[in-house]
Amino acid sequence: MAHILLAEDDDSMRNFLEMALKKAGHDVTATSDGLEALAALDKDDSYNLLLTDIVMPGMDGIELSQNATKKRPSLKVMFITGFSGVAESHSKANDKARILAKPFHLNDLVEQVETLLAA
Repeated sequence: MAHILLAEDDDSMRNFLEMALKKAGHDVTATSDGLEALAALDKDDSYNLLLTDIVMPGMDGIELSQNATKKRPSLKVMFITGFSGVAESHSKANDKARILAKPFHLNDLVEQVETLLAA
């Protein structure tokens, strides 16, 4: 079981992702944007994975991941996005980051999370 910090501004998508990850046995803290996620990270240093959308109001997923990994260098990052080109350069620079392009099946999400956590 991993402790996952989820940042997704779309309510429906956030609820589906949270449900799928909890069903897979993970502890999930769901936030609605990057600023809220960064605040959650400041309160709890036990997160193993940041799962974030890229395009969000306030602080986007790229900026969130940069700030989060500065605070917690061991934190693994997975981007979920329909705009994978933007995140690709960041994930190449960070061997703990991965990209899951939308649309995806929830089973694929869980499988990718498990693979990244095991790496």
